[in-house]
Amino acid sequence: MTITQLEYIIAVDTYRSFASAARHCYVTQPTLSMQIKKIEEELNVLIFDRSKKPVLTTEIGRQIINQARITVQEAYRIKEVIQNQKDEIKGTLKIGIIPTLSPYLLPLFVTQFMEKFPDVNLVVEELLSSDILEKLSSDLLDVGILVTPINQGSIIEMPLFYEKFVVYMSSKHPLSEKDKIDFQDLDISEMWLLKEGHCFRSQAVNICGDSNQLMKTGNQLRFESGSLETLKRIVERQYGYTLLPELATLDLSERQNRYVRQFNEPQPVREVSLVIHRSFMKQKLIELLRDEILGHVPENLKDKERGRLINWS
Repeated sequence: MTITQLEYIIAVDTYRSFASAARHCYVTQPTLSMQIKKIEEELNVLIFDRSKKPVLTTEIGRQIINQARITVQEAYRIKEVIQNQKDEIKGTLKIGIIPTLSPYLLPLFVTQFMEKFPDVNLVVEELLSSDILEKLSSDLLDVGILVTPINQGSIIEMPLFYEKFVVYMSSKHPLSEKDKIDFQDLDISEMWLLKEGHCFRSQAVNICGDSNQLMKTGNQLRFESGSLETLKRIVERQYGYTLLPELATLDLSERQNRYVRQFNEPQPVREVSLVIHRSFMKQKLIELLRDEILGHVPENLKDKERGRLINWS
């Protein structure tokens, strides 16, 4: 069997479809199917149950594919060793980043990274944390940028910086008269939240309390968004408040800064990290990505003392 054949069975296992796997591998479906059939005949086992939709991996097939992933990764490492020896910086880096970071963090470094390393192709996906971790385990991503700790044995966390939470509050709210806010001042029933699945929602609930209470607005509106920018607009035009990460406040206008309230000490923070699978590849590119991010975030966010404050991650 060949490395290419192993890549084919990994692709079918990942995408649960012969057609999708063929597109991913840039071959025709008959070609991919024929090569996988050859492996099955050589090993005298059935790797996939083709009677199921989506395609399922058999029990013995699962063991074979687990070993195939290790074999393919080790083969790729040989190419990586050669590139590092030649000091070549090229290839594709697939990055997953959570929605509460991407609009604020990516613009700080991504253009400079591409200019500095023109032979590196960045593929960036905005995904929920759970989707990033799943894609890392399936080798569909090289690295994730998200909030930690995650505490998964198969994941390595590389902390980058710590950003504070701030309150973004309507000027109509009585608490807007205060310069700083205490945790006990906040009522979850007056807070606009991101929808389920966003880690930032869980962090807001941890700070403010019971998530089972509904938003109590004049028209009985309960609205949950996938965008912090949408929540900001609602606060500005309606009532209540939301929480924002510190990076989201860097480009606020003078008018918008009037809605921002800091917390009293100890201030809540979240830890932002690069995360990689323990069998990760492309070490040099990931190190360069880390250095580029750290070179462009505000210095005060890199203060490790912040991590000793209340971490609501």
